Amino acid sequence: MKHPLNQTWDLEVFFAGGSDSEALQQFLAEVEQQLAALGTLVSETESPQSVEATNSLVHITQQLQDVFVRLGEASSFISCLCAANTKDKKAVQLHGRVQSISASLLTVSTNYSELVRQMPDDVWNTFLALPDIADIAFNLTERRKEAQEKLPPEQEALAGDLAIDGYHGWGQLYNTIVSHIRIDHEEDGKVTQLSAGQAHNKLSSPSREVRERVFEQWEEAWSEKADFCADALNRIAGFRLKLYEHRGWENVLKEPLDYNRMSQATLDAMWDTIVRNKPAFVKYLERKAKLLGVEKLSWCDVDAPLGSTQATISYDEGASFIVEQFRKFSSKLADYTEHAFDNDWIEVEDRPGKRPGGFCTSMPVSGQSRIFMTYAGTPSNVSTLAHELGHGYHTYVMEDLPPFSKKYAMNVAETASTFAEMIVSDSAVKEAKDEQEKLALLEDKIQRSIAFYMNIHARFLFETRFYEQRKSGLLTTDQLCQLMEEAQQEAYCGALGSVHPHFWASKLHFYITNVAFYNFPYTFGYLFSTGLYARALEEGASFADKYDALLRDTGSMTVEDLAQKHLGVDLTKPDFWQSAIDVTLQDVDQFLKMTE
Repeated sequence: MKHPLNQTWDLEVFFAGGSDSEALQQFLAEVEQQLAALGTLVSETESPQSVEATNSLVHITQQLQDVFVRLGEASSFISCLCAANTKDKKAVQLHGRVQSISASLLTVSTNYSELVRQMPDDVWNTFLALPDIADIAFNLTERRKEAQEKLPPEQEALAGDLAIDGYHGWGQLYNTIVSHIRIDHEEDGKVTQLSAGQAHNKLSSPSREVRERVFEQWEEAWSEKADFCADALNRIAGFRLKLYEHRGWENVLKEPLDYNRMSQATLDAMWDTIVRNKPAFVKYLERKAKLLGVEKLSWCDVDAPLGSTQATISYDEGASFIVEQFRKFSSKLADYTEHAFDNDWIEVEDRPGKRPGGFCTSMPVSGQSRIFMTYAGTPSNVSTLAHELGHGYHTYVMEDLPPFSKKYAMNVAETASTFAEMIVSDSAVKEAKDEQEKLALLEDKIQRSIAFYMNIHARFLFETRFYEQRKSGLLTTDQLCQLMEEAQQEAYCGALGSVHPHFWASKLHFYITNVAFYNFPYTFGYLFSTGLYARALEEGASFADKYDALLRDTGSMTVEDLAQKHLGVDLTKPDFWQSAIDVTLQDVDQFLKMTE
């Protein structure tokens, strides 16, 4: 692997010139033309009523997949531009153009689904067995069922068109708001203005004084923007609820459950098992408070480091460690990761103007991925980097599959990423130089359990209750803050002295419009990957191929069938969830013994 590694990604290989790229403009124009021609073809095609009439539908299916891939390339590229520079107004305009094309694609896709829906069962079953269709039979069956549960295609198309400047427009407002967040920070006698992403990294500072000061400013900054955030959140929820009402959907979780290909029974089994095990994690939080010298942890203490590790881990050191640990599990995973580093697929530079958070996005035409985060040299940053590389590897092992069967949902997407993160964090604990470093790394690892069992649970509780109350009208900022505080206190079992009332305003995930309930899939992925990791430790090197096989099936199975096929477990029962939680309970037990 080359050193030193570049800390900024290479986007020029896709469309030279960034948001000024003429190649991108030409590419988008070609996609628009291709989509328009496909739209005409779909509208002029009748639903096949005989096997002999299915040839045109095979052609349309292939064309539709191609448009999805090409638009995905442009959309991912523009998302990278927006994240890397929140003040790139041309990128924001391009994002709007892509959303407009996406709405047109949704219309064509909806009309295509109607052709599928109208096919007689015997013709349909024969169609699914055709050589060019068999590999995406699951996805088309899923699409057919979805069409049966939605509004007539012309109404769905209208809703999609109106969503561009309504629903999605409100979601996009978050990016505008976060670009204006500035927090003054004094360090070594020098005052600098931190972006939201930089300020958020300071909330993990080893200095309680720094954490408290930055958190106070963080809360204040978001409270100043809260009215704008409340407007956006209320309108997003209102749009969803009204659309659900017209579709006849009473359960607000129907869309996210269908999207994640999981049942209510699985979701309930997961949360119920977590809640039963929370007392052990409360003990951890209480012990951490004692070690920090406070009666109860405040919100800004939850992610605070304990003990001490190396002051900072350089980007090159972090990258080398990740590759080394990945190679112990799978040479294929390690080779992929080296390739990503060597070819500048990753943006980590700590600079103003970047969006907070991290992500991995696929460039499906080019067969590449791009990873975004802000790297400040903490163990948590190394874990995040491993997490995002796990996402990239997931896409990589599915590269040769048809586009429709590569569309895996968020919950299983978080499985690959969390599995990769677990390989690295577990190895870091085992290879610690001394007890103090081991404690610090172990505690950093437990923090992720706290995040998935408690932080994410708070988001789920908040969003579920918010949507229920939103049915009766708009909620004020005070009401939203109250809901958030109540959810956090419940999720953390009262273990926190103070919480984060404006979390609902600051968290991007509440404003994402193309995926509803952007919370519980994270916890699913964490526990599912924990169960997988336990199998990997048990079976050794032979598990790597089984792991790849499971990942390849994630776009063409329900999670229940996936778990039954590859693990032989029933996700609607508590047994699997308990076995996964048991792995994380071992970390807590070790922590409590080390800190007696």
